[in-house]
Amino acid sequence: MDLRAFDDEGNAYEIHACQDCLPWHAEVVIADGEILVREWHAVGCPQFKELIED
Repeated sequence: MDLRAFDDEGNAYEIHACQDCLPWHAEVVIADGEILVREWHAVGCPQFKELIED
């Protein structure tokens, strides 16, 4: 799941470790000139499911 690292005003988003799955981790990547936060979750993680349903 790739998420923008900054909102439209340039403020950094806060990310918090997922308490629902052990393999959660995050990394910062640059793709197409944008800085993104790539979040990794277990496939069955409730927080991951909530992210992809929005």
